[in-house]
Amino acid sequence: MFKLLVLSCLLALALPSLAEVGWWKTGQFYQIYPRSFKDSDGDGVGDLIGITQQLAYLKEIGITATWLSPIFTSPMADFGYDVADLKNIDPIFGTMADFEALVARAKELDIKIILDFVPNHTSDECDWFIRSAAGEAEYKDFYVWHTGKVVNGIRQPPTNWIGVFRGSMWTWHEGRQAYYLHQFHAKQPDLNYRNPKVVEAMKDVLRFWLRKGAYGFRIDAVPHVYEVPADADGNWPDEPRNEEVSDPEDYTYLQHIYTTDQPETLELVYAFRDVIEEIDAELGGDDRVLLTEAYSPLDILMQYYGNGTHLGSQIPFNFELLSKISYSSDAYHYSELIHNWLDNMPEGQVANWVFGNHDQSRIGSRLGADRIDACNMIILGLPGVSVTYQGEEMGMTDVWISWEDTVDPQACQSNEQEFERLTRDPVRTPFQWSDEQNAGFSNASVTWLPVASDYKLVNVKKERGIALSHLNVYKQLRALRDEPTLKQGDVSVSAIGPNVLAFKRSLAGQKSYITVININDDVESINLDSVFTSITTQLQYVVVNDKSARRKNDLTFANSVLLMPKEAVVLSTV
Repeated sequence: MFKLLVLSCLLALALPSLAEVGWWKTGQFYQIYPRSFKDSDGDGVGDLIGITQQLAYLKEIGITATWLSPIFTSPMADFGYDVADLKNIDPIFGTMADFEALVARAKELDIKIILDFVPNHTSDECDWFIRSAAGEAEYKDFYVWHTGKVVNGIRQPPTNWIGVFRGSMWTWHEGRQAYYLHQFHAKQPDLNYRNPKVVEAMKDVLRFWLRKGAYGFRIDAVPHVYEVPADADGNWPDEPRNEEVSDPEDYTYLQHIYTTDQPETLELVYAFRDVIEEIDAELGGDDRVLLTEAYSPLDILMQYYGNGTHLGSQIPFNFELLSKISYSSDAYHYSELIHNWLDNMPEGQVANWVFGNHDQSRIGSRLGADRIDACNMIILGLPGVSVTYQGEEMGMTDVWISWEDTVDPQACQSNEQEFERLTRDPVRTPFQWSDEQNAGFSNASVTWLPVASDYKLVNVKKERGIALSHLNVYKQLRALRDEPTLKQGDVSVSAIGPNVLAFKRSLAGQKSYITVININDDVESINLDSVFTSITTQLQYVVVNDKSARRKNDLTFANSVLLMPKEAVVLSTV
């Protein structure tokens, strides 16, 4: 991390001309967690009709595409990430007709529907697994099986591998008389991608939903899809210890060098992209896209884009800010992480910016409610794709849920002492639409997770009426993205001392826009002339947050911009 008074490592990225830019390259993506978005039938769980009813809200806040967490048939051991029928809708969310109506309404509003695709595993209730466990020839090797090893007369799992949800990755199946692999829950058996039939079957799932009108997929947990190949005897090596962790049941107890980020993973992503290209050619219309979830080292993530020979994921999620920024991070850290992506991204590719999702503590809880606007300014102001998790646009925060009421399997498989570190329930609570019953989410007496206690203060209806609410600041920032400078302009990113982050977007013949964020609690006076070139003597306030003493359209001198604690603003040249 740089420790200079002024870090001014200016980066100029030449973005393609407007005519070359696909819809997604400057798109606003929005994650919907369907269980918690809108309940239309009063059962306390969100559904597809509820999403369809509220699509106009996505249009209101300028969303280009929305990706839905899994909606497929599932016993819900992991709330839809355990898929039993990959080509059908779970009744809790509705019917195939409801999905088709959602796609049709989204098309009317020019919003793309992106589906969550779970390639690593299915449910143990999937027909494929049932047939595999029965030893049917066609499906026998669809999953990863091993008879284990016998030590002192006792049968044991074949390796020491530990799953993400704690405990052994191996579960004994009495019918098959063998262990099956599951990197996550025991009800989520891992598919065997070393079997070409599995690859083809999953590619066929992609084709099915693309022909149904989906405009692409967010691919879940990609690094886990492959394990190291078995040796000549069909065995795998144990993984080495992580000496910093003492709990032998915890996923981090081992270093997962044999069960994540195997080189074949990238080849699979490229194969999935081939399907996207195939359907693009078949159906025509706007580009279809792949978004990939991988908490992997940066050098590996950059390969997700492609390798020069093969196209890959257009949007490999950039989790630099999401996973590495903490409450105590200074401006140098923010700048460093932004540069990490921009400086390492292959030429011709598009950046993306993410601060929240359904697995991570919300911005307001993780970084502070007074930094919500700043984070939204970052994701909406930098070049490329912005990604917003539902509720972050209005400042929803984590909801504390007791051990007794916790339902997330990642937490439920731990204990009362550990669950708060592992639970994802607090970020998945119902969307806050209004100050009515259950925040306008549902008319049920009980919702699947409790509604936040602050819903009467933090909700869409109320924030629409407050000029500088998080929601209205978000909408102003989104509107600004239609400016040519924000769509096509270069970017220069700087930390101005430890407390102030600034970045400038510029395009020949257009206004320049400078986002300036005071991350901490000191009043700061900064000289932007000393940081950025080619700016006017005076600058105009275009967007301000509620910490600002200035108002929209006010002027300031570039060499003496005064920032209140936690103030975040966008300025333009005049």
